[in-house]
Amino acid sequence: MKSFFSTKNGRLYLGDSLSLLKTKQFRKLKGKVNLIITSPPFPLINKKQYGNEVGEDYRKWFSQLGPIFNELLAENGSIVIEIGNAWEPGRPVQSTLHLECLLALANEKKTGLRLIQEFICYNPSRLPSPAQWVTVNRLRAVDSYTHIWWLAKNDYPKADNSKVLRPYSKSMRKLLETQNYNAGIRPSEHNISPTGFLKDHGGSIAHNFFELEPLEEKRIVRLPHNVLSFSNSSSNDLFTRNCKEAGITPHPARMHKGIVDFFIDFLTDEQDLVLDPFGGSNTTGFSANCKSRKWLSFEINEKYAAQSAIRFKSK
Repeated sequence: MKSFFSTKNGRLYLGDSLSLLKTKQFRKLKGKVNLIITSPPFPLINKKQYGNEVGEDYRKWFSQLGPIFNELLAENGSIVIEIGNAWEPGRPVQSTLHLECLLALANEKKTGLRLIQEFICYNPSRLPSPAQWVTVNRLRAVDSYTHIWWLAKNDYPKADNSKVLRPYSKSMRKLLETQNYNAGIRPSEHNISPTGFLKDHGGSIAHNFFELEPLEEKRIVRLPHNVLSFSNSSSNDLFTRNCKEAGITPHPARMHKGIVDFFIDFLTDEQDLVLDPFGGSNTTGFSANCKSRKWLSFEINEKYAAQSAIRFKSK
């Protein structure tokens, strides 16, 4: 099968990834993928243009991912999946479908996958949803975050949090300047040593809470150094502008580049192989290419696959 789009470091293929990855052509990838990072179609109530199963069909579809991903993954590789919440059709009740999908991956005895850590991606600019229960009947709060699950074959996948440090806060920068702070026992019973916070490590360790915009007006968002332009209000970024100029509607559910950047830096090294089986407009391939990683993406919709070329022109 010929690639639909390619660069020196990678290729995007047009077609159903779950079917293509089972073919002889892609069996050579077995045990060689260092990071699978993807945002599969969410388990939404209604069908979307980009394609998604709903209800029990979604759970059955999602359960296929574990064995396929496990076979592709290197022994020290990782799987990162972004997924949103689901709601029961016609009811103001949150579904457990997304949790069932997680358990289907983490409890699959044949694959041995386990949940390494969960991240939350909070987007205060997200439109009020589910609209029926938030803006019409006003019975529920806005569903404003997605889950990000980090899974692996063993307890110690390749990872280095020193590569995704956050800028220090103003108070921490002042502490480093004065070399003075209150040591001793805290109410939590933690004993803070007199020298434990005096060394400048270049930044603080990242949290598992991705805050796309400030929670408070005067508070600075301290995202990792490599994802400082993390805001999800990307209606005027270069990729979106190029799509508009070409009369093209961008993919409506693009995975945020800041998220992809973070995990590529955190979990891989240069020349490692990064795979996105649900590529969309190929944010993953673009990010991996910029960071000198090898990449492979699949997208079933030709319209969205074509946007990959536009993304690479937006560099």
